[in-house]
Amino acid sequence: MKKEALAIGTLLLAASMTVTAGHRDHYRDTAKVIEVEPIYRSVEISYPERECWDEEVSHYRPDGRRYTGTVLGGIIGGTVANSISRGRGRGRDAATLAGALLGGAIGHDISQQNRGGHYTTSVERRCEVTQHSRYEEQLVGYDVTYRYKGRVFTTRTKQHPGKRIPVAVNVRPVDD
Repeated sequence: MKKEALAIGTLLLAASMTVTAGHRDHYRDTAKVIEVEPIYRSVEISYPERECWDEEVSHYRPDGRRYTGTVLGGIIGGTVANSISRGRGRGRDAATLAGALLGGAIGHDISQQNRGGHYTTSVERRCEVTQHSRYEEQLVGYDVTYRYKGRVFTTRTKQHPGKRIPVAVNVRPVDD
């Protein structure tokens, strides 16, 4: 009976080991790092820059309004129209008025053409924003070569692994 109990216990222990072996078919270990090579990528960095300068600028300043040409044109036009108009009364008055208006308009136009003025120069601050860019090398990761159980493997990592790298080991039976 003792032998039977021992055999049953051994059988149960072996069965439980088989059942739990499926849950323990992977584990973590570390491997020796052989070589680490940094990976860089060239990145364009764009930035705005405000550039300002002083610029000399000329402005034309016309002289103030003058009415001398208009008034003189009106007087001359009215006088000429009055002297050449025939007749008396309203016809002559209308001709004088028309001559004065026409002479005033002509005098105004002539005085505007010859009005004159002067140039002034001032210094004005001018600014503009331009886009500049520069290229920069950015570290994006590492190509890592490591040895585990006599075999050599490579991987890419974001951080430098140091002298040892953690590895996940999966164990499965091989079907022949």
